[in-house]
Amino acid sequence: MTGALAPTKPLTVADRCDRCGAQAYVRAVLVGGGDLLFCAHHGRKYAEALRSNGADIQDETDRLNETPATAQEDER
Repeated sequence: MTGALAPTKPLTVADRCDRCGAQAYVRAVLVGGGDLLFCAHHGRKYAEALRSNGADIQDETDRLNETPATAQEDER
């Protein structure tokens, strides 16, 4: 996350992209106080424009590379 805003809560599976409805991994906190949620694709597409307008970006796309705990147990 960038900027000096207070940390926001982590995104969950219930959080959906405002553009396409896929699972959200990016939150853009707008200067006016609202926020927008994006999937990884749309987060990358709009991040530069949002930052240039003062938005604070919470990027959790690194979670896409995590292995779920149940899959780790199955590999043993």
